[in-house]
Amino acid sequence: PSCFGYPLSIFFIVINEFCERFSYYGMRAVLVLYFKYFLQWDDNLSTAIYHTFIALCYLTPILGALIADSWLGKFKTIVSLSVVYTIGQAVTAVSSINDLTDHNRDGSPDNVSVHIALCMIGLILIALGTGGIKPCVSAFGGDQFEDHQEKQRTRFFSIFYLSINAGSLLSTIITPILRAQECGIHSKQRCYPLAFGVPAALMAVALVVFVIGSRMYKKVQPQGNIMIQVSKCIGFAIKNRFRHRSKEFPKREHWLDWASEKYDKRLIAHTKMVLKVLFLYIPLPMFWALFDQQGSRWTLQATTMDGNFGAIQIQPDQMQTVNPILIVIMVPAVDAVVYPLIKKCKINFTPLRKITVGMFLASMAFVAAAILQAQIDKTLPVFPAAGQSQIKIINLGTDGATVRFEPQLQTVNVMPAESTGYVTFETSQLQSLSISSGNKTAVKIIELPGENRHTLGVKNTATGIVAELLFDNVTSKPEEGNNLIRFINNLPDTINVTMGDTSFGTVMSLSASNYTLFPGGRKDEIVVIRNSIPCSTTSQAFGFGSAYTIVVDECTRDVLNVIYSEDIPPNTVHMAWQIPQYFILTCAEVVFSVTGLEFSYSQAPSSMKAVLQAGWLLTVAVGNIIVLIVAGASKLSEQWAEYVLFAALLLAVCIIFAVMAYFYTYVDPNEIEAQLQEEEKKQGKKDQNIYEKQVEADSKL
Repeated sequence: PSCFGYPLSIFFIVINEFCERFSYYGMRAVLVLYFKYFLQWDDNLSTAIYHTFIALCYLTPILGALIADSWLGKFKTIVSLSVVYTIGQAVTAVSSINDLTDHNRDGSPDNVSVHIALCMIGLILIALGTGGIKPCVSAFGGDQFEDHQEKQRTRFFSIFYLSINAGSLLSTIITPILRAQECGIHSKQRCYPLAFGVPAALMAVALVVFVIGSRMYKKVQPQGNIMIQVSKCIGFAIKNRFRHRSKEFPKREHWLDWASEKYDKRLIAHTKMVLKVLFLYIPLPMFWALFDQQGSRWTLQATTMDGNFGAIQIQPDQMQTVNPILIVIMVPAVDAVVYPLIKKCKINFTPLRKITVGMFLASMAFVAAAILQAQIDKTLPVFPAAGQSQIKIINLGTDGATVRFEPQLQTVNVMPAESTGYVTFETSQLQSLSISSGNKTAVKIIELPGENRHTLGVKNTATGIVAELLFDNVTSKPEEGNNLIRFINNLPDTINVTMGDTSFGTVMSLSASNYTLFPGGRKDEIVVIRNSIPCSTTSQAFGFGSAYTIVVDECTRDVLNVIYSEDIPPNTVHMAWQIPQYFILTCAEVVFSVTGLEFSYSQAPSSMKAVLQAGWLLTVAVGNIIVLIVAGASKLSEQWAEYVLFAALLLAVCIIFAVMAYFYTYVDPNEIEAQLQEEEKKQGKKDQNIYEKQVEADSKL
């Protein structure tokens, strides 16, 4: 059956691919934040495991191709590995259910190792599944066409590529929104089970859709795997060359010619062409090392930024959508506008030059990321190091106050109802504080635990100076753009404080509540109950990633007066500043990725496409392993320096590649094929002549 001149079975395959890519990219988009916030891993471990997972996803296709070509055939491979995949997605979704081990219902898992174990099992199954399917689906689609449908087949591959991008685009927008929802049975937190569950459901849909079409597919029997033949041929050539290493054996034109005793000329000729291309692949992994950090380092960079786009609030993991959106726009634009313009300028923009330009652009994208990171670092708070303490002072009284940090370390003046920033001291040196306000003075002897922040509340009262030292217990900037809020009661009576839906409980006079997390970017109503009389006001908007102390200063029947003191400044660098680096990296992808595969296929016979695809995917896997090695070995404390390091490495590799490309001579597989056939004909004629002469001689006898 056909439809618009296409085999009907194609539509099932395209829908299947769309769902599978949606499932994969959706899960991948929220993965690094799941590691960081749910499994509570630090940035470096999260990045390492993320890249290990991606490397696995690109190593397993080689396995998938072997299974399909040598044993099960493409159809059975896709079905059986899709089942593995769906189970993997489901296990990962279950691993993110907080209530699974949260017996004390405090909103964080009691036994994290259960979640980690489930998550790792899920990810391994997903890597097996996605990798096993990847090389089979597109080839299986290609199998559906007859030989005369060349035009439709080409168009199918572009529709297929579009469905990949559509799937990844939609899922990168949708899954982070799902993740940002609040859900849970006993306590509410970020909804990772939904963010992983929807991809799992779509994978199940993909599987069902694919199986429904079963009747219509053209199923080609497994033909044996070309990779195995190529590997054997290379292995035999090396062994044979080694056996004949002494001087008396004549040299051969190419080391692969040593395989001619056992393998036919055509396979040897094809293998030579493939190796020539694979040799050019050696520098390529460095590009992927940078490219795949969009989902790890760049997403973590976005968590320290301000995602407020006016009406909408962008989640850090949604910034990754900039890439697929730009791809959808740029691939046609570059083909229709940029390349023709370059051609008009009489520049010969060969495929290898395009790849070199792609590498250079990716390197520049990381320079942009480093510049941005340096700007972000300026806005990040400095916390006390080992052996240090920090103190900030809030003046709760109506007179100015002077605080001297003794012995003679520093003197600070604070106006009424004002506060200072944090002042840093060596813990061992600071012994006491002498405070004067109005005409009174007081001395407070202090012993600090070290490595912490403290707030000193100072108030000049009728009976003397009151000085309360509060312990701040905040050691890092609030994550995910949340805010930390606490209240200080500057009234003579005990009060009860609520903000939004969160109760801060009872706060005694001149003491403070604990810090509580609030979602960023919104205003909440503050209600204070004093002697069972409520008073209320609406809070200011707190930005993203800040911490504030709110002083309750006055509460009469209708009026609530509060003073805001900023403990940690909000994220001030806007997420939109990430767009330039995404734009440059997408330009790089367009000239690099699209060209790379086209070039490979143009330089080798069609029978070798599987080997080249395996090689190409291998460069992605190796690239992700490079991230592990560089990030692990560099031990750079500054994130911007790591970006510069990656940019420098890629630039160096780019120069090496440019030299390699300069010495490369392009081949035409069809010409070589024609030569081989020509030789075969000659050989055939020769054999025929010898045979005829032999017959003639025999007849004379």
